[in-house]
Amino acid sequence: MSKKLYVGNLPFSVDLEALKKLFSEFGDIEDAVILSDKFTGKSRGFGFVTFADDAAGDKAISDMNEKDVEGRKLTVNEAKPMRDDSTTATPEEKPKKEEKVEEEPKEEAEEEKAEETPKEEPEKKPKKEKKAEEEKVEEKEE
Repeated sequence: MSKKLYVGNLPFSVDLEALKKLFSEFGDIEDAVILSDKFTGKSRGFGFVTFADDAAGDKAISDMNEKDVEGRKLTVNEAKPMRDDSTTATPEEKPKKEEKVEEEPKEEAEEEKAEETPKEEPEKKPKKEKKAEEEKVEEKEE
């Protein structure tokens, strides 16, 4: 049976060949991958190595976990399967939906809204009406 390992805190300079070289001393590698940013293509600093033999994977974990590679201590452990919350999670693990808040009765809501609205200012006359009134005043003064 095979064993898949998570390899974290990889230096960004480590490519796929370097990763395989680091772990090849422990046994036959079935698969290796380094995850990269989909926009820039640069390494995200972690990857996975799958060994053909469980014993080789266990040996790699014990020897490589916290090993210094280019000034960074690797994190190596058994990879955990991805979890899809919508199908495989138990009810306790699923994120809880927000509870629906009951709406206030309309009367209370309208009263509160009325209290919140600022008091109305006296009506302002449109500019045309103001101008017409000013002209009338000027005519009377003449």
